[in-house]
Amino acid sequence: VESIAFTFKNNCPYTIWPGTLSGAGSPILSSTGFELPNGATFTLDAPTPWSGRFWARSLCQSDATGKFRCSTGDCGSGEKSCNGKGGAPPATLAEFTLGGSTNKDFYDISLVDGFNLPLSVVPQGGTNECPATSCAANLNIQCPETLSFKDTKGSTIGCKSACLAFNQPQYCCTGEYKTPQTCPPTNQSLYFKNRCPQAYSYAYDDSTSTFTCPTGVNYLITFCP
Repeated sequence: VESIAFTFKNNCPYTIWPGTLSGAGSPILSSTGFELPNGATFTLDAPTPWSGRFWARSLCQSDATGKFRCSTGDCGSGEKSCNGKGGAPPATLAEFTLGGSTNKDFYDISLVDGFNLPLSVVPQGGTNECPATSCAANLNIQCPETLSFKDTKGSTIGCKSACLAFNQPQYCCTGEYKTPQTCPPTNQSLYFKNRCPQAYSYAYDDSTSTFTCPTGVNYLITFCP
C-alpha cells in the first residue's frame, strides 16, 4: 500500500485544532484531531486508496470539567481528537479521494457547509496536471447578516451557507430541486463563489471546483494561506 503525506501548516495568527474524518470504508488516520499553533506544521500519512476530509477548529478551550470544545468546526467529541465525528458547520472543508480504480486523486475545497477560515491545498510534486486550489479570502468580513455565524460577543466567526441558514430545498438542492438544472446558483452561493472562485459554493458546483492529480503526490494544506 502506497502512503500519501498530508502536511498541515497554520498561517493563522492564532492556534487552531485541525480535525480529520475518514470516509466510509476508509481507514482512520493516526490522528483524528490535533493542536496546531501559529507557524507550526504537522504531517499525517494516509494509505491509498483513501477518502476523507479535513477542517480547522478555532476558538477552542477546555471547560471546568475538562471537556474540550470549539466555537467553530467543533466535532462534539469533548476531546482534541474527533474520534470519527465531523465538524459542526459552518466550516471550510478540504475533501480528498485518493487513488482507487482510476489511479487519480480528486480533491476540492468545499464551502457547501459554510466557511470558518481560509484554506489552500497545494500538491507537492507532480506536474501542472496537479493544480493548487484555495479559498484565501476571509469570507467572514463581509458575510451577509442573514448568513453570519456569531460568537457570544456578536462578532462574526463563520459564514453559513444558504442551505445551513435557511434549510430550504431550493438552497439545499433537495426535493424538486435535486438536479443541476433545477438548482442554479443563488445570490448567497454567489457571495462565496465570487470571492473564492475555486471552491465549491453549493451542491452542483463541480465543474470549476473539483481538481485531479495522478495518484502518488503529497499535499500541503495551509490554513490562512
